[in-house]
Amino acid sequence: MNEHEKINYVEFPAKDIEATKVFFKSAFDWSFVDYGPEYTAFSNEGLDGGFFQSELTVSTENGSALIVFYSKELEDTLSKIENSGGAIIKPIFPFPGGRRFHFADPNGNEYAVWSDIDV
Repeated sequence: MNEHEKINYVEFPAKDIEATKVFFKSAFDWSFVDYGPEYTAFSNEGLDGGFFQSELTVSTENGSALIVFYSKELEDTLSKIENSGGAIIKPIFPFPGGRRFHFADPNGNEYAVWSDIDV
């Protein structure tokens, strides 16, 4: 449902849209709808969004916002990301409220995954 003045959609750059789709399908079971060769969209993944063709990347080092996923099984999610071709750029570390790690998709875009469950 679209809510007035609430965040509704997010878009990410992607050097290789096909590799992006393969990665997110494998790691998180996402599905996509293509809108031409330079754009693909996803929905029902917590927030709807898409990937657009670009040589740019997003990272906290460059001042970008950080998209953070939640996981009930942090180590399992980390393994799925690695097995799907993602790169762990900050290993699991504690922070107030839980633990998290950062990863890059095949394009080099940075994301994080957190869990409130201590091991």
